[in-house]
Amino acid sequence: MKNLHLKVMVLVTLLGLFGFKKSEDPSNWSAKQIDKWYEKGEWLGKCKAIPDESINRREFAISYFKLKDRWDKAFEYMSNPNLKDLEAKRYDIDGNNLYALVQQYNSKNEADARYESHKKYIDIQYVLSGKELMGIGPMSDLQEIQQPYNESSDIQYFSVSKITNRKAEAGRFLIFFPSDAHRPGLKDGENSPVKKVVLKLKID
Repeated sequence: MKNLHLKVMVLVTLLGLFGFKKSEDPSNWSAKQIDKWYEKGEWLGKCKAIPDESINRREFAISYFKLKDRWDKAFEYMSNPNLKDLEAKRYDIDGNNLYALVQQYNSKNEADARYESHKKYIDIQYVLSGKELMGIGPMSDLQEIQQPYNESSDIQYFSVSKITNRKAEAGRFLIFFPSDAHRPGLKDGENSPVKKVVLKLKID
């Protein structure tokens, strides 16, 4: 019995000295661990953009650890202070694994916008100038398919049963995963000019 007690004490001491290696699989983390990691903000690197409160923290953490190199390149790209001076077109960052679409347009009326989703890519939508509303909701709210999924363009359009709009001003970004129905580019008050970069991050 004495020997067993001694072994337990030694084990406890060793664990205290060396500790447990923290799991790098956020799917096993508690909500508190997810929040602590997310709010520390190290994943942003030098990027000063503001993440919207709508971002699914758990889904983001799981994707970040799985595709860290791509996410780091995305946030590094977003830290470029000259983004708003770029011409509206596609910019390759890591080939088809990660690229940016710089867009310029006037914000739309609700009647002219549809909900969409993607299967191959995650959207990081970062407003550079102007403001807009971005609709967001779970795919479980999908009501009616308006345009079936097109594999080559990685997009489908549909209506949803509930509408939740998030205000996106210059300096703020939203992240849309395949599980997120989203409708970007809506007017916030009056129709107005917007410049935005949409980073497309390949899932696999």
